[in-house]
Amino acid sequence: MVKLNKIYTKTGDDGTTGLVAGPRRLKDDLRVEAFGTIDEANSAIGIARLHMQGMPELDAMLMSIQNDLFDLGADLATPDTGTPPEYEPLRIVESQVTRIENDIDQLNGDLQPLRSFVLPGGHPAAAHLHLARTITRRAERLMVTLWRSEGEIVSAVALKYVNRLSDFLFVAARHANDRGHADVLWVPGKNR
Repeated sequence: MVKLNKIYTKTGDDGTTGLVAGPRRLKDDLRVEAFGTIDEANSAIGIARLHMQGMPELDAMLMSIQNDLFDLGADLATPDTGTPPEYEPLRIVESQVTRIENDIDQLNGDLQPLRSFVLPGGHPAAAHLHLARTITRRAERLMVTLWRSEGEIVSAVALKYVNRLSDFLFVAARHANDRGHADVLWVPGKNR
């Protein structure tokens, strides 16, 4: 159980932040950028959930994802140093990826077939889910750059999860848009 009694510690006043394990890092460190962007995506999902009236099943899926995103943030904030830690670090696991894939399949089964690319918009929930999707894609790019950086480790399962998450958010946005019937479609060259 996490217990936070004091919100400000003043330890970050020097531009650094503490990870779960390992030395402090600068606040613009790539690892900090990655888990900070995951937090940003989580916040965007929270805003989308404010517009879930009449969509309790989708809301429940999004609540599970918000919990997963805290797990992912903890995963990224606990770098694998190759030395066994004193405790079992929280990591994204394959069953979380499987659950999100099942949710995608469930939502996708009822959607109107796509005839064009979808523009972000329509129902307020859909617009916010599209925003969360683009933030998630940015987080994924940061995680891949981190994974490619010398001395940094990002688990393959965490990378897979964040990739599936953006797919889920796309499908969820279409579901929120009256199962795709209210999607705003791109019309190529419309304003030429």
